[in-house]
Amino acid sequence: MIRRALTDRVKAAAAAFPAVTITGPRQSGKSTLCRALFPEHDYVNLEQPDLRAFAQQDPRGFLGQYPDGAVIDEIQRCPELPSYLQGLIDADPRAGKWILTGSQNLSLLASVSQSLAGRTAILHLLPLTRAEVCRFGHYPLTLDEAMLAGGYPRIFDEQLAPADWLAAYVGTYIERDVRSVSNVGDLTTFQRFVELCAGRSAQLLNISALAADAGIAQPTAKAWLSILETSFIVTRLPPFHANIRKRLVKMPKLHFYDTGLLCWLLGLRSVDQLRQHPLRGAIFETWVVSEILKHRANQGERGGIYFYRDRQGTEADVIVQFAHRYRIVEAKAGHTIAPDMLHAARRVATALGPDQIHDIVVVYGGDASQDRTDARVLPWHELDGQPWAVGRPG
Repeated sequence: MIRRALTDRVKAAAAAFPAVTITGPRQSGKSTLCRALFPEHDYVNLEQPDLRAFAQQDPRGFLGQYPDGAVIDEIQRCPELPSYLQGLIDADPRAGKWILTGSQNLSLLASVSQSLAGRTAILHLLPLTRAEVCRFGHYPLTLDEAMLAGGYPRIFDEQLAPADWLAAYVGTYIERDVRSVSNVGDLTTFQRFVELCAGRSAQLLNISALAADAGIAQPTAKAWLSILETSFIVTRLPPFHANIRKRLVKMPKLHFYDTGLLCWLLGLRSVDQLRQHPLRGAIFETWVVSEILKHRANQGERGGIYFYRDRQGTEADVIVQFAHRYRIVEAKAGHTIAPDMLHAARRVATALGPDQIHDIVVVYGGDASQDRTDARVLPWHELDGQPWAVGRPG
């Protein structure tokens, strides 16, 4: 197992809280991380039908088997269990006794927040960052290879063909999660809906248009989109809002957490296909956004990341809040540094005002870096080396 960037935060949380809850998409490495960090804990996986039935039918008896605590995997499969854990924790509040994991964010957090408020730390383990990918013996060397492979650990740990593994992932996990979260009657239509979402990654999210293209009602589209968010497949990047004299766009942008999955849903199976694809720029923008989101999650940060677009067409792909100032980030998929790369970001900086700006960063698909008077131009493979957490700008 490689060292995950979240390791230190998990250890710190286990030293301070009776329980630690780790959420994230299926196959992001939650079980592997927990078993490596807490080898002395008993391990139980509620995906196993007999154990799940025991926990559901006799939660007190189930938990009583573990007087010294345990790692309980996929706890969202038994949403009543945190209520029983509350009493045990209050009776024995030893730090790090209970380690909980789950792959459905909304349902798990609803259960945990009601029962274990103040008793558990909540952390998110997303797919691998670029720096984590590079810790494996074999890893993608080029940008297109990196975007096509994505960041699910098993692909790199077992040196699997990304397209083969992702095909199984979609069939096994996405469809199964759909059945467990909501009564989706037509999985074929749902699959088409997911593919349509892929075609809209890095675009403004117009749910009415998405529903019409999928041939479903708007409430259904909203419900299905929530399922994808719940399963950590997609996220909505909120628009930037501030007290400035500009009419700003109010729709969020849609992004996928993993570009490997995004590419697979778009039908891209090779680097050559990706290089020539008209959505390559959007895929790279999603890659940049997901890398920043993963880095911030590994630092325990939530929120504080937006995009900017006003009614005059001035836009920035990402705005990251650092205390009371902002970092403007532009994603450019080209391999060479072009003179106009900074134009949009500079216009946004002017709109916000110089006292609001920490700096400007352009991330592009090439290999050289430049430090300008008012901005930095970073090659794609150096993005993860930058500090992205709130209050810690470089």
